[in-house]
Amino acid sequence: MTGSHATVISIDVLSTLALRGVLVEIADEFRDRTGLAFAATYKSTNMALSLITEGATADVAILTREAIDRLVRDGIIVDDSTADLAQSGVGVAVRAGAPKPDVGTVAALRSTLLEARSVAFTRLGASGIHFARVIERLGIADEVRRKAHIGDGYVGEVVARGEAEMAVQQISELMPVAGIDIVGPLPDEVQKISVFAAGIFRAVKNADGAEKLISHLAEPRLAPLLIRKGLEPVKRAPRASDRHGETL
Repeated sequence: MTGSHATVISIDVLSTLALRGVLVEIADEFRDRTGLAFAATYKSTNMALSLITEGATADVAILTREAIDRLVRDGIIVDDSTADLAQSGVGVAVRAGAPKPDVGTVAALRSTLLEARSVAFTRLGASGIHFARVIERLGIADEVRRKAHIGDGYVGEVVARGEAEMAVQQISELMPVAGIDIVGPLPDEVQKISVFAAGIFRAVKNADGAEKLISHLAEPRLAPLLIRKGLEPVKRAPRASDRHGETL
């Protein structure tokens, strides 16, 4: 700033929907502590990657670790600027007050998906791409797709409106939706834990602010907030062998 009346330069953030709840919650505290504000655009990781390929940029990207690593390799994100922030699994939700089906085992999940009148999941999000692989693995892809509501954004909203019986998405993306109840996570055998990370664009306009925001989001004291938002602290840095080259 260059004077007492200088305008706060906002930090431009391109973020996965999975961290939206956290970013909304910390905005006021971050501004109080640093005098900085941020403005976030929320997209699925693959939608964000498409925008970046078309030339979109920001100060900070918050995406899956696989995507951040890819952007580092492509020279778009600064290598030593990245930090793991949180991780989340995929869960199932139904309309508020509806009976909660059994998804506790792979066999129970398979039966529940076959019996459901309709299932909502994302087209491009990490959870939707993973769920498409799960139903292929379970041998029920054709049956589920015939009754699927496939879209983007918070698919729990489709269930809240009564347009689908069940939603499958990152738990952190189900929790903000009013009018649904979370049944539980997918069974461990078909679960995918996604690690979400942040990094600074090489085309950054507010480098100091970007560094401060990532440092704030990576503080261990935010662990209780992460848990309230359906996320978890990252238990370990993901190994390359865990990633199988996937960008979800």
